[in-house]
Amino acid sequence: MPHESAVYTHGHHESVLRSHTWRTAANSAAYLVGALKPHMEILDIGCGPGTITADLAALVPQGRVTGLERAPEVLERARATVEERGLANVRFVTGDVHALDFPDASFCVTHAHQVLQHVGDPVRALREMRRVTKPGGVVAVRDADYAAMTWYPAVQGLDGWLDLYHRVARANGGEPDAGRRLRAWAREAGFADASITSTATAWCYAAPEERAWWSGLWADRTVASSYARLAVDGGHATEDELHRIAAAWREWGAREDGWFGVLHGEVLCRV
Repeated sequence: MPHESAVYTHGHHESVLRSHTWRTAANSAAYLVGALKPHMEILDIGCGPGTITADLAALVPQGRVTGLERAPEVLERARATVEERGLANVRFVTGDVHALDFPDASFCVTHAHQVLQHVGDPVRALREMRRVTKPGGVVAVRDADYAAMTWYPAVQGLDGWLDLYHRVARANGGEPDAGRRLRAWAREAGFADASITSTATAWCYAAPEERAWWSGLWADRTVASSYARLAVDGGHATEDELHRIAAAWREWGAREDGWFGVLHGEVLCRV
């Protein structure tokens, strides 16, 4: 599908930013952290509210991080994040990962977290990431894999949520099971097998406060975000169906034996 037709499924509703601002380099980019050096120039694609961006900037105090986001409205939040942390080595720009407005070999590290699942041409995106990365540098990508998400107990309605999410995301031009495809996409983008390190890590929500947070943000997202509008406008669900799914999320979150695992695929690609 042409990249122009891809739509960001989640949008930037408060329930989405509630999730994005929880993300840190430790819980979302640990596979990359060991490769960083204090002087590095980093491009953080799809930076959102800037929490991972800020952590990366703190890890390269003699370098600089450029946070890139397609949606300019969220960058105000990102700028506030780095200002609150007193970081002077960060800049934010708008742009499209399919056509990055940077010269060849501009960055030591090009990073994207939860981006390729939402774009129409992930291979083209990876080729662009490779192009702007210096020889000897790293392209680092991490994405969730929705079909590999698993939970307990089997609350009625959550299977329907997963099926609906797959249908909405794919209708928008994305691939929600991106995690398992990252290595294949990297190879198609021109990275040699020997240059790709593939790993997987997971988020897990089981403690009472974790269950309440995860279930609450998905319940809210299901009825109030861009995802909800796209689900209804695209004919994938009715308002009543969305409210039933939201209720299932809240029921799961209230279960004392509740557990939810979110698997991610990761690749570090040497240029």
